[in-house]
Amino acid sequence: MIYKMKKLFLVTFISVGFLVNMHAQNKEESIIIDVDAMKVENTINPLLYGSGMEDVNHEVYGGFYDQRLYGESFEEGAPVLKFDDFTMYDAQWKVTGETAYVYSTPLGKLIYDKAELSKGWVEMEIRFDNIHGTSAGFILHADEVGEGFDNFNGYEFSLSTSGRGFTFGKHMKDWKQLGSAAVNIQPTEWNKLRVNFNGAKFMVYLNEQLIFAYEDTRQPLLKGKVGLRATHTDVGFRNLKINDGLKTNEPNFSYTSEYNVSAMWRPLYSPDAEYSFALDSDAYNGLLSQTIENKGKGKVGVSNKGLNHWGISVRKGQRFQGRIYLKGSAKSVFVALQNENGTHEYARMQIKGIGKEWQKHDFKLTSAQTDPNVRFAIYIEGAGKVWIDQAVLTGTGKDQFKGLPLRNDIGQAFINQGLTFLRYGGSMINSPEYRFKKMLGDPDKRPQYRGNWYQFTTNGFGIVEFMQYAEAAGFIPSFAVNIEETPEDMADMIEYFNGPVTSQWGRKRAQDGHPKPYGLKYIQIGNEELLFADDREGYRHYIERFNLLYDAMTKKDPDLIFINSAWWRPESKENMEMVFRALDGKAAYWDYHPWVDDFGSASRVERELKKMKEMFLSWNPDTNMKCAIFEENGNSHNIRRTLGHIITQNAVRRMGDFVLTSCPANALEPYKQNDNGWNQGQIFFTPSQVWGMPPYYAQQMASRYHQPLLVSSFVGNNDGNLDVTATRSEDGNQVVLHLANTGDKPLPVNLKLKGFENIAIAKAITLSGSLTDVNTPEEPEKITPIEEELTYSQSSVYVVKPYSYTILVYSKK
Repeated sequence: MIYKMKKLFLVTFISVGFLVNMHAQNKEESIIIDVDAMKVENTINPLLYGSGMEDVNHEVYGGFYDQRLYGESFEEGAPVLKFDDFTMYDAQWKVTGETAYVYSTPLGKLIYDKAELSKGWVEMEIRFDNIHGTSAGFILHADEVGEGFDNFNGYEFSLSTSGRGFTFGKHMKDWKQLGSAAVNIQPTEWNKLRVNFNGAKFMVYLNEQLIFAYEDTRQPLLKGKVGLRATHTDVGFRNLKINDGLKTNEPNFSYTSEYNVSAMWRPLYSPDAEYSFALDSDAYNGLLSQTIENKGKGKVGVSNKGLNHWGISVRKGQRFQGRIYLKGSAKSVFVALQNENGTHEYARMQIKGIGKEWQKHDFKLTSAQTDPNVRFAIYIEGAGKVWIDQAVLTGTGKDQFKGLPLRNDIGQAFINQGLTFLRYGGSMINSPEYRFKKMLGDPDKRPQYRGNWYQFTTNGFGIVEFMQYAEAAGFIPSFAVNIEETPEDMADMIEYFNGPVTSQWGRKRAQDGHPKPYGLKYIQIGNEELLFADDREGYRHYIERFNLLYDAMTKKDPDLIFINSAWWRPESKENMEMVFRALDGKAAYWDYHPWVDDFGSASRVERELKKMKEMFLSWNPDTNMKCAIFEENGNSHNIRRTLGHIITQNAVRRMGDFVLTSCPANALEPYKQNDNGWNQGQIFFTPSQVWGMPPYYAQQMASRYHQPLLVSSFVGNNDGNLDVTATRSEDGNQVVLHLANTGDKPLPVNLKLKGFENIAIAKAITLSGSLTDVNTPEEPEKITPIEEELTYSQSSVYVVKPYSYTILVYSKK
C-alpha cells in the first residue's frame, strides 16, 4: 500500500489546492523569502535521509524478522496464576528457575504473606534487565496493600535502573521521599541489597557496604510485611532472605500455574483428553523445552499466535515453511494452521519418525482460507509424550524480501521511504549478552539472550542479517557493537565482513553464502555510553574500550570509519574535552541524540550542533571530527513530531558536511504493542498491514527532492513560525525549498528568486494536518503528501498551510 501511495505521490498533480497563486494578496503583508541561487553556502550530505532501527518495541523480533511465532524456544516460563507464599499486585510476575521477574509494566508489587516483622533484616539480589526505567527494591512494614502505585502503607528502599542512585521514602497511600544516596553499581549484574531494621530505624547495605541510615520519628511505621516492588522497569529478584531477629527464612517463589505451558504459547486439548504439560530443562536450544503428554485419547498440544498473541495473518493459498525440533514417544506429531479457537483447520501436516534424541523436522503448510487471526498448533493424537523446542514458521516466495528471512512488505516500505542510510543500534546493544559471534551460524542453535527490551530475545536476526538487508535494499549501513566485546572477536568480525575469501573469517562468510566482502564502512562503538551519569571514570573506561576495539579492527581494515558514542553533554566541558582529545583522529563522528518531539526542542538542535562544532575547533582547529545524529527521539509519530524532524533536517542542511546523517527513531512499530513511552514509529505494521506515519512521508518527500547544494536564503517579516532552507542542483537547473510552518495560521509567502530564470515547471508538495493527526489501519492514507502545479513570478504570493511541511520545486526549461 505504501508503494502505491508513493507512485501516486510521484505522478499525481492536483490542479487546485490550498497552496495557491494569489496575485490579489497584498505583498506588503507577505513573508518575503529572498533566495540567491548563485550563492552556494555549503554541500548537503546525501546520507541525510536515515532511519534508526533497533529491536525495541518489537521492531525486529515479532516484526521485520519473518518468524511468525513468538517465544520460539519456550524460554519465557509458565505464567504465574498464584504464588504459594506471596500475593501479586499490579502486574503479572514470572518465575524462571529461582528468580522472580516482572517485565514491561509501569508497576509491580509482590508481598510476602507469611510474616509481619518489627525487627530483623532482609536481603536479596536484584538485577535490572533494562537500564531505561525507574527503580526497584524492597518494601518494609507493608500494610493495607492494594492495586496502584501508592495504594499501601510502608517504607520503600529502591535502586535506580541507572545504577547510580538509592532512594528511601514512605508510603501512606501517597509518597514522600525521606532520603537518598549516590551509588555506583552495574545495574545489569546481580547486586545484593540488605536492610537491617528495628522498628523505624534502618541501615541499608549494598554489596556489603553501608550506604544509608535513617530513623523515622514522625508517625513511624513500626511493623508490617516484606515485599518487592518495581516501577517502570524489567527486573529480576533472587536469593530472598528474611530474618525476624531470631531465625532466617529463605522463601522460594513456588507458584501454581493453570497450565505449565510457556507464556507465549497456549494449551490445546479436546474435551475427552487426559493431558499433562511441563517445562523441561532438557532443551535443544536454551534452558527450557515444552513437553506435552496425551495419556490415552483425543488431542493434546500447544498453540502460538505470534507477537503477544496478536494473531497470525494468512491468505487463501499462502504458503508457509517451518521447522521444529522434537523427541519423545509419540508415533507422530501434527502441525497446523487453525482459526482462533481451533474449530477449523486451514492446513495440517503430519510429522513421523519421532525419536529418543532431538531431531529437526521441516514442514510446509498452505492455507485453505483467508483469516487475519490464526494460530499455529502443534499436537499429538492418541497416547504419547513429546518434547518440543525451537519452533519456526516463516513465509515463502514473495512474502519474504529477496529471499531473506524478512517480511517483504516492511522491507519494501523502507525502500519506498527513500532512505539512504540505515543504522542498527540503540540500547539493545548495551545488553551484556549482546555479542557478534552469538549471531553467527545455524539460527536454531544461536542462544537467546537477555535483551534490554525483551528478556528472551532471539538471535535469529542479528548483525549479519541486518547487513544482508541493507545490501539488498541499497542502503548505506552502520551498526553498533557492545563496548565489552573482545578485541579478538571484533578483529574477526571485520575479517568476516570485509576480508578476502582466503582469510579464515572471509572463508566463513563464503560458507554462509556470501563470498563477496560486504564492504562495511561505518561502525559505532557502543551506544549512549554514560547516558545516566557524568562520570569521569566511566568516560575513561569508554576511551579505553574504544581504543582497544579500534586498534583491533583497523588492523584488519584501516579504511573503516568509526562513530564515538560517549554521551554528549557540552556542560561537562572537562569530560567532553578528555574524550575528544583521546579519540580525535580515530573517531570520525560523535553521535548526538536530540529530542525533537516539540518545536522548542527541535529548534535548539541547530544551536547545539554549532556549539559542538565550536568546541571541537577550540580543542583542535585542524580536527576532522564531525557529528552523526543516529537517533532523533521523541514520544510521538504525529504532525508535531513531523515538523520537529523537518526543523532538525533544515538545521542539518545549514550545518553542511559537519553532520553525516540524521536518523529518526524508531524505524518501525507494531500497532498497539508499544512497551514503553517511545511511541515514535515511522512505519507501523500489524500481521497483515503496513503503513507510514506522517514522519515517514516527510522523509520520503525530503529524499525525493534532495539537492546537494545549500544556497543563500533570507526570510523577512518572520514571526518565528516559518523555517526555510533553499537548495540547488549542481547543474543549476533546479531549486528546491523546504518550508516548515509550525504555527496554527496560514502564512502568505512572496518568493524572490535571484540568479534563476526561465522557470518552466513550478510545483508544491505539502504534508499537513492538526498537530495530533496520525495514520491508522482504518485510515492509512489520512495524512499523505499532496502535489500541486504552480505558476511563478516575482510578484506571486503563496499561502503555506498551518502545521505543514511544504517543498517548493522550480525547474528550468
